Amino acid sequence: MMGTLMSSTTHESFGPGKDAGLIGDSERSFTIGDLAREFGVTLRTLRFYEDRGLLSPRREGTSRIYDLRDRDRLSVILKGKQLGFTLTEIRAMLAEGRVANGAAANLNLSLDKIEDQIRHLEQQRVEIDEALAELRSRRAAIAVAA
Repeated sequence: MMGTLMSSTTHESFGPGKDAGLIGDSERSFTIGDLAREFGVTLRTLRFYEDRGLLSPRREGTSRIYDLRDRDRLSVILKGKQLGFTLTEIRAMLAEGRVANGAAANLNLSLDKIEDQIRHLEQQRVEIDEALAELRSRRAAIAVAA
């Protein structure tokens, strides 16, 4: 589904812009609850992304403390999920998007990746439409029989 990683020079980026983490903001920190509320995800989701190596909060005792880099990465991860990419694909795209200081600034999508994902989602839509038609047909047959 990922296709050729970077065979095209045309890219579209999702995620925080270059101004994310300006001086003064670089020391902002967030608790797991802060990020969960802001992004509408569960604590379990954030811990899962940490277990998968997608987020790297620092620990203060048993508390997880997230910085702007983690917040930005979470935004990119969720955008990737919204677009139908797997966590493995998102991890690869985050790695491709690394900037000099090691922070992943964007979900970098090549034209090939975008086209591959469109094809994949269109195929899924066909399969879902077929399943819905089958279920509706069975529902109608049951309703007539009742």
